[in-house]
Amino acid sequence: MSFIVYLAIIMLLPLYAQFKVKNTYNRYVKVRSTSGMTGAQVARLILDRNGLEDVKVVESKGFLSDHYNPLTKTVALSSQNYHEASVAGTAIAAHEVGHAIQDAEAYAFLRFRHRLAPVANITSNASWIFIIAGMLLTIPMAKSLLGLGIAFMAVGVLFQIVTLPVEFNASSRAMNQIVELGIIRNEEEPHAKKVLSAAAMTYVAATAVAVMELARLLLIFTNKE
Repeated sequence: MSFIVYLAIIMLLPLYAQFKVKNTYNRYVKVRSTSGMTGAQVARLILDRNGLEDVKVVESKGFLSDHYNPLTKTVALSSQNYHEASVAGTAIAAHEVGHAIQDAEAYAFLRFRHRLAPVANITSNASWIFIIAGMLLTIPMAKSLLGLGIAFMAVGVLFQIVTLPVEFNASSRAMNQIVELGIIRNEEEPHAKKVLSAAAMTYVAATAVAVMELARLLLIFTNKE
């Protein structure tokens, strides 16, 4: 694979994933859910039905800024999803509650990701310092610096990989909850799945790019004298 083709892939893949999630969201946020429940109401209902009355549901500023904070036990929903009743908002609210349920059940991958996160933040930020130094310097220890940078990057890649089962599991829990609780009807299920699948693609794309870059650097390392 030429470097130009490689560069095109790692640039276009994340862009396509972002386009896909925005396009899918913008389509189904306009489809009103038959339940008539806002995202905030959906989140509150699922939380209460799972014994998580202590978890708060709050509004979050910004486009698709929805997330779950395990430290504050808070499900934060972007303004549109928080206030409006749509298929997209229902799916996303349920997904974030899926993370709250994972947290309550001590889901192994979620716990591992939380422990890995602070380490990955440090090593990911520091990795390129050593990688660039190892590739540009001609000192005897240059290859060692490159190897250290790659090892640091590998921690960040591991974090990306561990994120995948966390996100897929949260989406699976979300679909189960909104179906079992009758929040959506049969004809709405495919639409909700499309929203969740599009969102998952962003994580898949990020992981694919990270793995490809790590593999490229490992190849450089093995060929470096």
